[in-house]
Amino acid sequence: MATKVFMEALSPTMEEGRLVKWLKNEGDAVKTGDVLAEVETDKAVMELAARGDGVLRKRLVNEGDAVPVGTLVGVIGAKDEDIAALTAEKPKTENSGPKTEDRRPKTQGAKPDAAAASPSPVAPPAVSPPAVASSSVLGLPSSVSSAGRTFSSPLAKRLADERGINLASVSGSGPAGRIIKRDIEAALAAGPSAAAQVSSSVFGLPSSVDFEDLPLTLIRKTIARRLAESIGPIPTFYLTAEFDLQRASEMRAAMAASGDEYKVSFNDIMLKATATALAQHPEVNAHWLGDRIRLHHRVHLGMAVATDDGLIVPVIFDADRKRMSEIAAESKMLAKKARERKLTPTEYTGATFSVSNLGMMQIEQFTAIINPPECAILAIGAIEDRLVVAADGSTQPRKRLRVTMSCDHRAVDGAVGARFLQTLRRMIENPLMLVY
Repeated sequence: MATKVFMEALSPTMEEGRLVKWLKNEGDAVKTGDVLAEVETDKAVMELAARGDGVLRKRLVNEGDAVPVGTLVGVIGAKDEDIAALTAEKPKTENSGPKTEDRRPKTQGAKPDAAAASPSPVAPPAVSPPAVASSSVLGLPSSVSSAGRTFSSPLAKRLADERGINLASVSGSGPAGRIIKRDIEAALAAGPSAAAQVSSSVFGLPSSVDFEDLPLTLIRKTIARRLAESIGPIPTFYLTAEFDLQRASEMRAAMAASGDEYKVSFNDIMLKATATALAQHPEVNAHWLGDRIRLHHRVHLGMAVATDDGLIVPVIFDADRKRMSEIAAESKMLAKKARERKLTPTEYTGATFSVSNLGMMQIEQFTAIINPPECAILAIGAIEDRLVVAADGSTQPRKRLRVTMSCDHRAVDGAVGARFLQTLRRMIENPLMLVY
């Protein structure tokens, strides 16, 4: 009997998926568990696996198309089985499709997350946005837009620069034709002809082409929806404080001098300090649930990571119980997976509090938007050397840092937020407290 292949809910919040690439062709033999296709969810690129044995008889969704969860995307059957009745039907959706199991650490006594527990409603068929003019008409690779601009991931761009490859000569296989790591590797494997430089005449486009429309990726749609749920309905106020990082800087230098295994970044120090302070202030490590406030006694720290397609927040679970070196290794690993769109749902769900750091981009101070149902978020600015007046009246250069905490006033009052920042200050300015 034929097996229907549905667009599965590959993450707890997924409502639709974009089929990035088919990995099996019609006529290919498949077994249960074989990866049929790569699917872009609202958070990452995931694998769609076969749920039956046989032959992939029909692919019903084209690469690049986005369809709601539950949509029939393919059919697996015996080689000579009659599947005409299935392929002749209009695409159907099914509410009872496979669900993603929530494996994140559980808080004792907590109720299941409603968003993860209930199946996503089946949306009406998605209407695709107006497509950008086909680049093939202009004689360009699919990754080159009508305005002559090439889209690629930072990793792909770095690899191309190192190997002397012109990105304009490479066709992208990522979402919306974006060039990713595997495209660069394929160009290198194909030899010099595939990586040849494109003539500048390719970009001799008519002056009438003065803009381009980029279709929204699923992660960008999710960001837009989540922010609309935050900045409007949530009554937010902001608390800004300036910390002295001189001792933390000296501790970091001493750790680095002890060997590579002890090297940590200032961001790692801030993550550890924030997690330790949150453990002492469960009223900040909290979720607003409409009719109640849930105080979390375990600290699952979200860290905002910028990707090509938008912001994603992987989670360091039980961050307050981990050594600084463990946080350093885990944050590096999670950031790498986030930028490569390889995070699993359990790695980006379940945060109790989030941190956003733009200090490495020389942003002195900024305000971050709360990620509901969390009740607060910490924005970290750049570390700067500033002249500070000492107790004896002299001035001396010190490393200083500004942080701004965005608070949901429904759950966190000004005094509560201020006390949390006071604890965080003690941790940062007396960093030996972090290794106690």
